Parts: sequence; structure tokens; C-alpha cells
Amino acid sequence: MASPAIDSAWLSSLSEPFCKSLNVGEAHPADILPVLEAPVPFASDNSNAPQPPPLPSKNCTRTKFSKRPLEYIVVPKETKDAWDNLFKEGYGADVCILTNEKSCVLAHSNVLSIASPVLANVLRLSKVKNGMRYIKIPGVPHGAVCMFIRFLYSSCYEEEELQKFVLHLLVLSHFYSIPSLKRVCICSLEQGWLTRENVIDVLQLARNCDAPRLAFICVRMVVKNFQSISLTEGWRAMRRANPALEQELVESVVEADTRKQERQRKMEEKKVYLQLHEAMEALLHICKDGCRTIGPRGKVLKGSQGACNFPACKGLETLVRHFSNCKTRVPGGCVHCKRMWQLLELHSRMCNEPDSCKVPLCRHFKEKMQQQSKKDETKWKVLVSKVIATKNAVGSFSSRSKGLF
Repeated sequence: MASPAIDSAWLSSLSEPFCKSLNVGEAHPADILPVLEAPVPFASDNSNAPQPPPLPSKNCTRTKFSKRPLEYIVVPKETKDAWDNLFKEGYGADVCILTNEKSCVLAHSNVLSIASPVLANVLRLSKVKNGMRYIKIPGVPHGAVCMFIRFLYSSCYEEEELQKFVLHLLVLSHFYSIPSLKRVCICSLEQGWLTRENVIDVLQLARNCDAPRLAFICVRMVVKNFQSISLTEGWRAMRRANPALEQELVESVVEADTRKQERQRKMEEKKVYLQLHEAMEALLHICKDGCRTIGPRGKVLKGSQGACNFPACKGLETLVRHFSNCKTRVPGGCVHCKRMWQLLELHSRMCNEPDSCKVPLCRHFKEKMQQQSKKDETKWKVLVSKVIATKNAVGSFSSRSKGLF
């Protein structure tokens, strides 16, 4: 954020009081470092951790929840095998289901009618010939029809066959209203059977079969792997048959990329505001207590002291040392001095005790504020508010994280 222009003549006249107020010891010359270092890691002090909740009393029992829900009742293997054999052997079957391969799957009308209200209505309208009802399930392979009917009997299936016919079974389970089979198909697709080659087909089926979560997962996969998915045969077929869906997916990719860039921009802004806050703390530390070879006049400095706890102190110390020796000191003439003037003015705008403040020129900048234009004043107020908001947000997060350890 560009800082307001500063009166160079006035600033030059204030440079001497600034230098006289600091005790700048000798140090080896070095390249001017950035003012700010990396952000401070959050402390993991658990001194403010909340007390754990009390243990359950002995009066708490599980008698209220002793009965399992119906969906978790375990069916004995013998029962499943009996129903599976009834389908495979076709004993007493009175329904013949015709498939695309001109093959027939035998079944029992009572079982089909109980399992599916749609099949019950189809059987009621079907014609009877020699005591056998004939119905058709077109549009899907014969193996998928066999798996579908078998599931209606015993809820059994083979993993390999399910993976082979999962898309057909998803359509059949939706059309004939079999929620249990539909959940199996959706769960299998969500947990690993989605690929870049079939994701477009699955997306279209998920929308047609009322599976919103599966459709959302498909869109997310397309957005994440758009370059490779847009080259598949499924994408080309979708482009010819459903151009509106192609446009929707492209817009989703653009929107996701925009959101990503916006998040990165906000993260960079927060990083800058946090660094500015750290620079304000380091400036107070140097001007009040001193650090290594730089500090207030009359302060005994120890160059051999340990590492400073303020992350921005090292860069700011180098910047102050340069400012005290620079012959230009005019914003626009020296980029490092311009940075120092901006930090001093930012401190002055954040300082609530200018009369007792140890930072040089704090009160002078307070007086200078009254002469600035309304536009510059607004810019500074926005900057100060964002620095304070970032500081409060980090402090709030740090305090919450302490309770986790």
C-alpha cells in the first residue's frame, strides 16, 4: 500500500533529533536487510488450557441404547445364501426378464414386487403367457440385469462385477427405486472408483439419478484436473451432446482459479500487515530497551547478548543504522530512508501515549497529521485498522491454540 507523500524539507529538519535520541554503536557494515523477517510462530504454552470435562457418573448406563437400529441388524449368512440360491436356481419362478442380449433372467413376482414398487407396477401391467410373466429391462448389459435382480433377493454382489457394472446399476437402482443398491453404487464411486476417464459420465449420471454429493465430488475432481480431463473421450462426447454442461464446468474452473488467487492475495496482505505489527514492536523495543549495539542514549548496550526475541529487530536495527549515517534521508532520494520515515509515521498513528513515548519524532508526526489531506488521512487510517485487525486475529488464534496443547 502506497504511503502518503511526505514533506521532504520538513523531514530533513527532523532527522537530527531522531539520530540524537538513539545510541548507535559500532558494527560491521552490511547490506541493508528487509525490515521484517518471517512471522513469529505461535506459542504452544498450555498454561491457559481449560479444565477437562468430568468423567461420566456411574449412573450412566447403556440400557436406553441397548437395541441396535434396524439398519445395523446382522442377517445370518445362511439366510442370505438361501435367498441367493433361490435366485440362482429359479425354483418356482414365474417371471421372465428379457435383456438386450435376447437372454432371459428368471425371477419371482412376489420378491420383485416387494423389493421395488416400480417393478410391482410393471408386473401388474405385464402380459401372462403359460403362467409366466414377461417384462423387459432394456438399455443395460445382461450381466448388469443379473446383478440387479440378485441384489433384490439377497443384497449380495461380487466386488469385481460391481465395479464393472456400477454405472448401469446406479441407473437401475434409481429408476426402479432401490435405495440400498443406490447407496452401494454411490459409496463405491466416491471411495476410489472415480477416474479421470469416467468422471464426466459419472457426473451426468449423478445429476440424472439425484446424487448431489457424488455430482459435487465429480465437479471438484474436474476443477482439480481440468487439463487432463478435458482431453478424454468422455469430455469430447459431453461437448457434442451437452454443451451447456461444458460451459458450466469451464466457468467452475475459472471461478475456482479466481478464488485461489484471491485467497493468495489476502494471505500476502495479512503477512505484510503482520510484519508491520512486528516492526512496530521491534521499534519500541529498540527505542525503549535497546538491542545489542543500538538503543536509547545513556543505555549501556551489550553487543554479545543472546538472540533477540523480536523477529523484525535485526532488519530494523540495520535500517536504523543506515538512517543515522545516510547523507540523503529524503524520501525519494533513498529508498531505505523512505521506509524508515513510513515506519515512524505508522508508529505515531498507532501510539496512544505520544508525550511519554520513547520513539523519536512520535509527537511531531502527531502534529503533522492535522496538516495532511483528507485522502492521505484516509489511506493511513485504513492501513492502521488492518494492522490492528491482523494483530487481534493472530492473538485470538494464538490464545485458542494454547488451549489445544
